[in-house]
Amino acid sequence: MASLFSGRVLIRNNSDQDELDTEAELSRKLENRLVLLFFGAGACPECQAFAPILKDFFVRLTDEFYVLRAAQMALVYVSQDPTEEQQDLFLKDMPEKWLFLPFEDDLRRDLGRQFSVERLPAVVVLKPGGDVLTLNAAEEIQRLGPACFANWQEAAEVLDRSFLPPEDLEDTAPRSLTEWLRRRKYRVEKAVRGGRDPGGGGDPGREDEAEEGEGGLF
Repeated sequence: MASLFSGRVLIRNNSDQDELDTEAELSRKLENRLVLLFFGAGACPECQAFAPILKDFFVRLTDEFYVLRAAQMALVYVSQDPTEEQQDLFLKDMPEKWLFLPFEDDLRRDLGRQFSVERLPAVVVLKPGGDVLTLNAAEEIQRLGPACFANWQEAAEVLDRSFLPPEDLEDTAPRSLTEWLRRRKYRVEKAVRGGRDPGGGGDPGREDEAEEGEGGLF
């Protein structure tokens, strides 16, 4: 995931605005995490309405007041603001753990084109390897709140830091009875097509037929 920002600087939204400008620093913040790219702008009324919802979503998953251990998630604000002053004003009341690109970095615009962002606000959810899990999770976040993170984590097969399986364990037990539904919704590909489903859920033949019939992201 850090490769998406390779050679770039990410800034932490704290009072010191600490810069992450080395590969090692980027890896520590982004590897084995779901990364949310939040495309927004302070002058956008819809973004202003959505920002408190996203802030609450993030805080409830990462703040020690709500959880014993922060969720394996990082959020990068990809500003679409016309001026740096508007960007700074928008970020002023947002969590300190949010990251953002320097205003002068053209990657802000390039990412919007790369992920086909057509309207604001948009939240692109990326799996740890960099593949897209969903192109816009804004509606899902509004509807389900923090509960949707567990769906993403399971679909993306993010390894829990406290419960990593043994390295020689090739086929783990199913995580839940609904895992195959989440895997189908988010189009998580099998490790070996036509082979045994690593999650152990559902009928592999029927799942392959369903995937071949789907034409869109969901």
